Amino acid sequence: MIKKVKVEDAIGLCLAHDITGIVPGSFKGPAFRRGHIIKAEDIPGLLRLGKRIFMFLTLEKGEIHEEDAALRIAQAVAGSGFTQTQPREGRVDLVTSTSGLIKINITGLNKINKLGQIIISTIHNNTYCKEGTTVAGMRIVPLFITN
Repeated sequence: MIKKVKVEDAIGLCLAHDITGIVPGSFKGPAFRRGHIIKAEDIPGLLRLGKRIFMFLTLEKGEIHEEDAALRIAQAVAGSGFTQTQPREGRVDLVTSTSGLIKINITGLNKINKLGQIIISTIHNNTYCKEGTTVAGMRIVPLFITN
């Protein structure tokens, strides 16, 4: 269930997703992280970020949050030789844990991306990568998905 709440009335509520902050030429990333409990002192910063209304989420049985879904997708598509990052702004990346040639199942990737709610972006197939290279990023489009 999604509930609309004015920022000023959100004190004590828990954020269901990261709130991105952007300072041109200096910073782009989460200003407030999922799970943060909004305090009175957060309100001016949220308003500066352009937040006037929040959508607060209560998941029903069988629904999965975007970050948990992205983690599941990463686990499902990664072969050996990869690690996954922690979710950040709803996205999980796959990173090489060894050096080598990346082989992408293009047919499988296209099938997943045609589902409509899941997006996986990768580097090109048959690319040589050093250890620590980010080779794929995945997320779901909505804030949550059904199981």
